[in-house]
Amino acid sequence: MLSDISIRNVVLIERLDLELGSGLSALTGETGAGKSIILDALGMATGARSDRGLVRPGTDRAQCSATFELPAHHSAKRLAAEADIRINSGEPLVLRRTISADGRSRAYVNDVPVSVKLLSGIGSELLEVHGQNNGRGLLDPNQHIHMLDEFGGHGTRLSACRSVFQARRSAGRRLENLAGTARAVEENREFLIHAIEELDRLDPHEGEESRLAERRKFLQGVEAALAELDGASNALSRDGGFDDRLSTALAGVERVRNKIGEGDADAAQALGRAAEALETALIETEEARQAVETAALAFDVAPQELEDMDGRFFALRSAARKYGVEVDALCTQRDMFARELRDIETLEGALKQARAELDEATRTYDVQASALTRARQATAEKLEHAVMNEVPALRMEQAEFKVQIEPAAPSGLGQDRIRFLASTNPGMAPGALDRIASGGELARFALAIKVALAGEDGKVMAFDEVDQGVGGAVASAVGKRLSELSKSGQVLVVTHSPQVAAHADCQFRIEKSSIGGTTTADVFAVSDSEREHEIARMLAGETVTDEAVAAARQLMRVS
Repeated sequence: MLSDISIRNVVLIERLDLELGSGLSALTGETGAGKSIILDALGMATGARSDRGLVRPGTDRAQCSATFELPAHHSAKRLAAEADIRINSGEPLVLRRTISADGRSRAYVNDVPVSVKLLSGIGSELLEVHGQNNGRGLLDPNQHIHMLDEFGGHGTRLSACRSVFQARRSAGRRLENLAGTARAVEENREFLIHAIEELDRLDPHEGEESRLAERRKFLQGVEAALAELDGASNALSRDGGFDDRLSTALAGVERVRNKIGEGDADAAQALGRAAEALETALIETEEARQAVETAALAFDVAPQELEDMDGRFFALRSAARKYGVEVDALCTQRDMFARELRDIETLEGALKQARAELDEATRTYDVQASALTRARQATAEKLEHAVMNEVPALRMEQAEFKVQIEPAAPSGLGQDRIRFLASTNPGMAPGALDRIASGGELARFALAIKVALAGEDGKVMAFDEVDQGVGGAVASAVGKRLSELSKSGQVLVVTHSPQVAAHADCQFRIEKSSIGGTTTADVFAVSDSEREHEIARMLAGETVTDEAVAAARQLMRVS
């Protein structure tokens, strides 16, 4: 409920603090007194489009604040909380806005600076203004779908549709992410296949580089080693004369031994030792020669082995450089490439599954959305009938109201675009509500729709000049419907009609005065005891007659 309005320097209003009650509040006064300015200021406070034209001449800024008493779980409080604006239990929600003379605007929610966009979003949950170039709620096509669903009681279907839409969107995002990954890794597939094939052909082994290095070192020394061993062998061979000299020496010793015989025991013993040593030398020389020849066999390698070894060694190092790893890590690198390739193949399976999940989610969503569309089509007919039952009593016998349902992009709200269309003249095709009629007709059309909807949305509804161009029984019908509407939500009405004012629960009179060339508008609460006279004034004009008072009393009695 809107409990207070505070206005400073808005057009004709210099200062106004207004307390409002529940039910229907009527704002009355002479034409041009400034009644509609209150609604303009209220719209400014709740984020409606406003400009510096609202700033009272001679002042530097206009300001308006609106105080709302709301239940704990009201959607406006939720929006405020999402913007990190703390609202304690039982604390009112206060919207405030200032506009400077140079057009700058500042907005506040419970004295916390906010954007005008956020103020407007919160204000749209709190207030609807209809008529005289104002329009919030019914004139916003984005709200029509919510109104129709509330009228039709589509809450369960909407929840199901939102749920499956979220599932569909999640499946779509997963597929999109996987597809993006697949596009990125697909470019790597050929490289991985080539790398794995290359490493498979190379067939590296851990520790192979060090083994090859040692073998290369050996092979590179083979030629020199063979030359040395060949020299050693030659030195020990018979061709070198070493064996001959030993044999000649042994033969000489043997001849001496034969000549002396055993005549001298010491000499014979010495010659025996010499012969024995020479025989041993001959045997060991032969063994040495054979050992050298055997050693040379160890260096008997294939002519191409070193060249082949160099080729293998450098092939391994080239592959290591190519793939940015050590030679000993080539085996591990090959396994890593194989895992990456398997991941790509696994990704293809995941993509296939993700497509299947998206297809299934889309089918489920289409079922739910189609069911919601059919429910809306049935509800649209009921709403059209309910509104058309209201318009004749509001002097719009030729009016027509239509609920247009068109296909829309899939969303949590289904696949429908809802628009309320109307026409007020025969032969005129129904069009947007804000283009079909004058401000008064528009306000009455809005009243008819709101009465038909009769929702418990908790919004304050304001009607400007809803009685324009009507009187008598029609004005009384307007007042009666405003009164009925106020039972489900607070209603403000700017009116010239005594029949409408008579239905109000409380009444405020706006008076304009000029002092010293300065014009101001003042607002006075009309007490219960004064209302009869005020309504009589509205009936009779400046001179209030007994007949007018009696008529006012009768109006109030039947209201």
